[in-house]
Amino acid sequence: MDFEMVMQELESLGKERMKKMYISNGAHEPVFGVATGAMKPLAKKIKKNQPLAEQLYATGNYDAMYFAGIIADPMTMTEADFQRWIDGAYFYMLSDNVVSVTLAEADIAQAVADKWIVSGEELRMSAGWSCYCWLLGNRPDGEFSATKIASLLDQVKDTIHASPERTKSAMNNFIYTVAISYLPLHDKAVEIAKAVGPVEVKRDKKKSSILLASENIQKELDRGRLGFKRKYVRC
Repeated sequence: MDFEMVMQELESLGKERMKKMYISNGAHEPVFGVATGAMKPLAKKIKKNQPLAEQLYATGNYDAMYFAGIIADPMTMTEADFQRWIDGAYFYMLSDNVVSVTLAEADIAQAVADKWIVSGEELRMSAGWSCYCWLLGNRPDGEFSATKIASLLDQVKDTIHASPERTKSAMNNFIYTVAISYLPLHDKAVEIAKAVGPVEVKRDKKKSSILLASENIQKELDRGRLGFKRKYVRC
């Protein structure tokens, strides 16, 4: 399938209800409103296709950009490619659920995420922390340096409350993910969750959310999910 055919197919799958939901979360036109599950049959036909993914991502259409992440070939993408993608990610559903997910399947994931975390830019930082969440929730514990993850936990403890709003959310998720999915630092992550306490995230035109990592960790422990790893990162 070529670019035009894919765009037509995505447009035909769009639903007004989904479009409104995406827009309420920060998407802007152009957007069709395609449910992510509805993209799966199309993704199965195309499989990985990086040149097509690049064309789709460059449209600025939210659904096309999301689908680009599904069919991308992360192992062929360079750091410059990921920088271009994060530049185009104009709200958190792209930075955290498309770019960081795609990056998490690349060998350069940690190196790029480390740069984004210290960038000082809200969505880059959010994508960097989110990438670590996807990595820790999928890859074996042995692929990570416990010293490095411990120092990232300390960084969260010291800076989360003063960080930008979307970054706070991703950092909070990082504490939770380390506690559940990275066994060597489970105890430290639980301690940090308690030390951090409630995290207020302000949202445009919506009331603030209060995030509490310690509560979410306890819920997962009660469900017997300690050590949980996802089989796949991307859908």
